[in-house]
Amino acid sequence: MVAENLAQVQKNINESCNKINRDPKEVTLIAVSKTKPVEMLKEAYDAGARVFGENKVQEIVDKYDQMPSDVKWHMIGHLQRNKVKYIVDKVAMIHSVDSLRLAETIEKEAAKKAVIVPILIEVNVAQEESKFGLKPEEVVPLIEQISDFSHIQIKGLMTIAPYVDNAEENREIFRELKKLSVDIAAKNINNVTMSVLSMGMTGDYMVAVQEGATMVRVGTGIFGARNYAL
Repeated sequence: MVAENLAQVQKNINESCNKINRDPKEVTLIAVSKTKPVEMLKEAYDAGARVFGENKVQEIVDKYDQMPSDVKWHMIGHLQRNKVKYIVDKVAMIHSVDSLRLAETIEKEAAKKAVIVPILIEVNVAQEESKFGLKPEEVVPLIEQISDFSHIQIKGLMTIAPYVDNAEENREIFRELKKLSVDIAAKNINNVTMSVLSMGMTGDYMVAVQEGATMVRVGTGIFGARNYAL
């Protein structure tokens, strides 16, 4: 079932790109494997998935050695500073940087391991109280504070849009994040590229792709509903 789901999601991404004359190769599908057993990840891997997203540090650490070495791990959940050291040399990207203190910790731990970590700034575009992330107006000041860190690379922005029944309701959220990224790119800040827009999940990734997402984070659409009892 995982293979069929993965193929369907990729087909949907391709169709969304075709609607706006976009190259589907511009969009990376992140298979969000949080709470899922390694057997299911291997099914996805065998079906072609190479990029996996996890919400918890412990799951990345546990699954890292059980999966092939060409898997790219993305930390997409809220990251506590005391856990940075466990994944800083294991992840291809951290999507959820939302404070100076977290960025400082990533810089410090990355320096210790002699790695450079690509990061995204998490933006709470909808300004939901239950979500992490910066307000849009706080993004540039943070980027300016951390752009000269030598062990992180600021690659773009990430947002978690509200849960909605109709994906169209989130179109404006995605549009706002895209606009913010364009504005930041225009500032030509050193060490900042804005080449990545991580937005869109199972319920709304097709709309996100139409609005410029370069990474979509799909879990339920590939692996089925999560088991919260784990």
